[in-house]
Order: sequence, then structure tokens, then C-alpha cells
Amino acid sequence: MPRLRIQVQGVVQGVGFRPFVYRLAHELGLGGWVQNRPEGLRIEVQGSGPGSEEFLHRLQAEAPSAAAIHSVTCEPLPEAADELGFQILPSENQGDRRPSIPADLALCPECRQEILDPGARRYRYPFTNCTACGPRYSIISALPYDRPRTAMAAFPLCPDCRAEFENPLDRRHHAQPVACPRCGPRLGYCGPAGGPGPEAEAALVAALNLLKGGGILAVKGLGGYQLLVDASSQAAVQRLRDRKGRAEKPFAVMFPDVECLETSCVVAPTDLTVLEGPAAPILLLPRREGSPVAAAVAPDNPDLGAFLPYTPLHRLLLGDFGGPLVYTSGNRSEEPMAIGNAEALARLGDIADGFLHHDRPVLRPLDDSVGRMEEGVLHLLRRARGFAPLPLPMTGPSVLALGGHMKSTVTLLVGGQAVVSQHLGDLDSPQGLALLERTVTDLLAFLEVTPQRLACDLHPDYGSTRVAEALARRLGLPLVRVQHHHAHVAAVMAEHGLQGPVLGLAWDGSGWGPDGTVWGGEALEVDDTGFRRVGHLCPFPLPGGEQAVREPRRSALGLCLAILGEPSPAAAAFSREELAVLCRSVERGINSPLCSSVGRLFDAVASLAGIRSGAGFEGQAAMALEFQARRGRGAGAYPFPLKEGQADPAPLLGALLDDLRRGEELSAMAFRFHAALANLALAFAEAAGHPQVVLSGGCFQNALLSKLCQERLALAGFRVFRPARFPANDGALSLGQAWAASRIPLEQ
Repeated sequence: MPRLRIQVQGVVQGVGFRPFVYRLAHELGLGGWVQNRPEGLRIEVQGSGPGSEEFLHRLQAEAPSAAAIHSVTCEPLPEAADELGFQILPSENQGDRRPSIPADLALCPECRQEILDPGARRYRYPFTNCTACGPRYSIISALPYDRPRTAMAAFPLCPDCRAEFENPLDRRHHAQPVACPRCGPRLGYCGPAGGPGPEAEAALVAALNLLKGGGILAVKGLGGYQLLVDASSQAAVQRLRDRKGRAEKPFAVMFPDVECLETSCVVAPTDLTVLEGPAAPILLLPRREGSPVAAAVAPDNPDLGAFLPYTPLHRLLLGDFGGPLVYTSGNRSEEPMAIGNAEALARLGDIADGFLHHDRPVLRPLDDSVGRMEEGVLHLLRRARGFAPLPLPMTGPSVLALGGHMKSTVTLLVGGQAVVSQHLGDLDSPQGLALLERTVTDLLAFLEVTPQRLACDLHPDYGSTRVAEALARRLGLPLVRVQHHHAHVAAVMAEHGLQGPVLGLAWDGSGWGPDGTVWGGEALEVDDTGFRRVGHLCPFPLPGGEQAVREPRRSALGLCLAILGEPSPAAAAFSREELAVLCRSVERGINSPLCSSVGRLFDAVASLAGIRSGAGFEGQAAMALEFQARRGRGAGAYPFPLKEGQADPAPLLGALLDDLRRGEELSAMAFRFHAALANLALAFAEAAGHPQVVLSGGCFQNALLSKLCQERLALAGFRVFRPARFPANDGALSLGQAWAASRIPLEQ
């Protein structure tokens, strides 16, 4: 039988693929070799009988669970007469770099059992891992993925770990981060002033005592520092809010085990599959009545962001504590998380009462991913640990896209795949901008690529736009400016492999429109050539501009002035002096931009209904409106007519005000508003006439709105596409920019 050369591309490094290939070849009696290469995995096999055919089949059918095979190519070779068994060859460094490194993987069942076994040599060792779990993207410095090119290079293997690493039949064969108490990273503890302190098990005890005493603990996790407090202590949670500068935005909660989780949340079997899977994200789950979790964790919120321990350190700490802990990013509000030990002391020293640290470097920050399960499908709201930088197949010239200003990410399109960075956060702070620049440098160096073009948002004042402009000048590359909502729709087209034309409903808070107004309630026809605006919400003014994002009452005022010609009924939310100033500014067109934003319409309705006039964080008023609407199903819909491509909110506002005068239930009014938007989505689709409809933008993080729109559209025969693997919010803008920029002729 001829020898076969097999090329496997995708996520095939760092997931135990070579040991799997070795064991499979030996089982089938095949000779040959397997080798890591920068572009993927190369295998050569030969043998008699049907072994090679079975090998090819099982190679894909039985691949490691964390692997993601994108392509397998095969070619015959002359048979080698002197083949001696099957070998794992040293990695090859030369060749085209292709994105193939997996995301960091959650603690596997075997390692979890091992750290709890008093007879095991890794008993209670917080850095235990194998080929099925442990750090990956957070520790790798270069391709191909081998220990000398990781943060583990500073930890030479002891004889016992070396034997496991070199044994093809061991589950730690070629597990690059493998370590044990004798040769691996070491845990330490110190106070806010730094200095030497207890180590190893004594460090865990010190951290545990601090948490039980109500203190705030900073922990160096897989991708950086996190802040922890007792989730059942109202006083401890409030102290964390005060010090971190995070007044109302919900915190995530880590539970020690499923049993504890189920005392606080309603958990479906599909939720558990994700929570206990290799990505182990935070999931938004319905909160149970009588939950021991303090109200301050998620004020006025019926859901909890919940997750389970995903590293050995988390498992030990939560297991010893015996209850839920608030687990939030180690930063001040709106800043990136700290990743270095000295950096953490400097930035978090006046927030945390103690620091549980270690000496394994974190090479790039990785926040926790956040998602929601909807009818058995995971929809990501934040894509980071566990998912980044898993690539998405996508063709086109090499493009570097720098995303938006909020929920920033970077995308590099290269070698037929798009690599989307982890969530980087907002760019309002110098630290946020510096992280964006470091991520760009890291990604280009990591894949050894000079892009052919750059892409950014159309908004001239975004931090990402300024970085893109400077980079374009320095590298002498063309810069493609992609309109914000075009990028939202394009990201979903990239995820689902759509060519267009599609009707894209891009509904969010705001985005720069080419006409100088604030867009956010758009119906766009999108294909490979670009986009055409075929519909939008009727514009209304935003008194105070950006300040309206933090004060929904301003959106309500602008809506009333535009439709009713007077400030009432929004006037009650302002003092006489405030009202006079804002009405004059709208009349004169001073700092009162026109907007067509569905996000600001949500704010206006929430304020007029008396739900929220101010917002402690982005989207808070819209969330409160959604929570009310969940209780008002079957309450009908407000009128929201579409006239010559413009959605007229005047009838909706009139019906809402009538309900308010009658004293209608808030839940019924909130539901009618959501149902009105779903009817509007259908009206846009019927007017455009395209069978494919894309839903994207931050408003579609609203699970009820998404469900109602999808149901209305599907019932009418439209094919509906929603984001799932990438967020509906600005976290996917860079992906959409890369897709659009790769298809726009540069001469345009």
C-alpha cells in the first residue's frame, strides 16, 4: 500500500493531537511519523491492509475534544522501505504561520481527581494540567507550540515530569505546561505592601482566612488578576464596589460545585454541559428565590452571571471556602486587568487586602468569557478565555482590523482564517489604549505577518481609529474605514459564511453615520460590494450628546421634543433650570445630535415609564425594561409603522403615554414595546424583500427582543441569522471590519 502524507489544519496544536495520532497509528500497526509545523500538523503513515483508510477516518472522528479540524488533505508518496515504527518528530519552525493555537482549557476530570487524591504526587498542586486542560494562549510566545516558546520555559522538567512528557502513552505526553510541586510554578501570598509571605499550601490558607474574614483577595488566575470576596456577604460585596468604583454593574459569581450552584440558580442540562466543558464560561442564569448570594452582587437583576472552578487553583480555593465567591476582573472600573505581580500591587494595592500570586508569567491578559444559553445554543456576550483566539475560516487578502471603542477586539485575517483577539475592554483609559497597541504588535509578531491593508471604524475620535491611522502611516498601508453598523452585519455574515445580499438589522446604542448623525436603528442591505441604507428609525435629538448614554431621561426629553413639540411628560425628571438649558440646546442645535438609535429609544421608554432615569452602567435602563417585559407576555404590541423606509415612533409614544395615564402594569407596557420592535423588524424585512435577515448590534443582546424578532421573521418565511460564537455587541466589530475591508476594492 502506498505511503500517505496527511496535512491537518485548524486547532491541532496544544490539544494532545500528536499523542492521539501516535496511539492510533500503533493500534492500527502503521509506521511513519507526526510533526508540528507552523501551518498545522503533518503526518506520514504506511502499512498493509485497510489500516490507512481506518486511520484517516478515525483521525477526524475521534480527534481530541478541544481540537477543531478545518481541513485534511492527503497525497500518496512512495513507500519507505526502512520505516521503523511510528514516531513523534521534533517540531518544524519553517513555514507559513497559520492560526492554530487553542484557547486555554478548563480543568479536566482526571486532573481534578488527581489534585484531590492524597496519594497522588500532585495532590493539592494548583498548577496541575495535561494535554486535555490547562493554559495555552495565555502562556505561548511563538509558533509552533512547544515548551521553550511558552512561559514554562523557565521551569525545567524534573525527572518524573520528563518521563511523563516523553511517554507517548501518558496523558501528559507533550503537554507543554506540565509541572509538579518539585519543578513547576509556586504559589505565594502577600499583603498590599508586597514583600515575602507564606508559600504553597500556607499561601492558600492565608488567602482563605482573608476571604472568611470578609476581606478582598486579589488572585493571579489563568489570564491575569481577579478580585474575590464572599458572595454571601452584603458588606464585603459593597466594600468591593466602593473600592473598585463599580456602583451597580453586576458581578459574576463562582460556585464551588454544581450542588452549590443549584441552590442559587436555575440550571438546565444544556447549561451544565457548557459550564463543565473545556471553555467553562460565565453563563447568565435565572436566580432562585432565597439564594444566599447577596443582593449587592447583581442589584435589581433576576439573573446571575455564574460559573464553576476552571483551574486547579480555583478548585482548591472554592472547595476550601465552601461557598460562592464574587469573581471579577482585577482592575479599576473601565481599565484593563492587571497581569504582572508588581503591576497588580501598584494598581490594586488600595483595593485588595491580600494577594495570592505565583511565578508563572501571564503573557497576554484573558478575561472570563460570558454567554447565555438560548434553546440549547450558546450565545457569547464576551469572547475571551476558552474561546479566543480560535480562528474562523475566512478568505481574502491579509487584513488587520482594529475594532471599535467599547468592548474592543482586534482581528487579523491571514492564511484563509480570521483570528479574533480576546476581549480587550474599553479604550477610554491610557491603559486601555496601550493594551490595544500591545495586542496588535503581539498578533502581528505571533503570526509573522505584515497585513496588506488595515481597517477601522468610521468614527474619527475612537481610540482604535487613531491607532489605525498611526499604524497605516508607519507601515505605508491603505486604511479602509468601515461604517459601524455595516461591520455589525458583516460580522454575522462572516460567522455564518453568508455572501449576500442580506437585510441586516443593526440596532444598538450609537455609531457614526456618514451623514453626520448618530445611527443605531438601521436596516442595511449588505453584500460583497458594501452596504445600502434601506431603512432606519426616525431621528430625534440627544440633549447633551454622550451624556444621554448615562442619563436615559435625556433621550426621553429629545423624543418628546421631536414628536410632541414640548418637553412634557419627560420634564418631570429635570429641575426647571436643567430643563430650560437642555430645551434651548435642542432648539439651537448645540450639543444635541440627531440619532436614529434603538438603544436610545429603549432608554427613552424606560425613563418615561418610570423604570430608570439614570444609568450606572451602559445598557442598564434597557436591561431593566427587558426584565419587566419578561413578566408581561401576551400583552399585545404598540403601533410602530414604517413609512417610506422610516420607522415612526410617534404612534408608539402616544400609546405608551395613554397606558401610563391609565395606570397600566409596567410589565405589560415593557412587553408591548418589545413586541412593537419585533413587528418593525418584520416590516423592514418585507419591505426589503431579501430572504436572509441578519440581527446584530448591542440591542440584540436582549434575549427577549431577539426571540420575538426571530419568531416573527421565521414565521413569515425569512431565514434569520444571529451571532453566537461572536458577540452581538461591539466585541465583533473588528471581525466585521476585516470581512468588509477584505472585499472592498482599494480604489474605492
